[in-house]
Amino acid sequence: MTDYMVTGLLKKRAAIAGEIKHHQESLARCAADLETLDATLRIVAPHLDIQPIAPKTFKPPAHWSKRGEMSRVVLDILRVARSPYTSRDIAAQMIVQRGMVATPQLLNVMSKRVATALRGLRDKGTVRNAGSPQAFWLEWEIIR
Repeated sequence: MTDYMVTGLLKKRAAIAGEIKHHQESLARCAADLETLDATLRIVAPHLDIQPIAPKTFKPPAHWSKRGEMSRVVLDILRVARSPYTSRDIAAQMIVQRGMVATPQLLNVMSKRVATALRGLRDKGTVRNAGSPQAFWLEWEIIR
């Protein structure tokens, strides 16, 4: 085996071990917090049975994306665009593509998320601001 491969695997192992340690510490904090809440509930409401309380599950909203998905969709929309688009235009198209109900609140959230993705793509040199930087809405295009 080559040295760089072993070095890379060792670095990856160290990163995963560090992540596991971080999550174990976080889990220990959550368990301690839960024990404190249970003790407080026993003091405040001694007649309450805590065991049947089911844990609340986390369900992400429909507008969330997986890692890298937002940037890919933004680039797909900009590739077929005939003129520069604003982040709001891209967000509106994204809402239509995903088949979501377009509400003003969703459009605002998606516009912010698209703008964040565009700034990251700008920093990588993939897109640029096409219009005047003093304009109210920045217009974006792919660097060809």
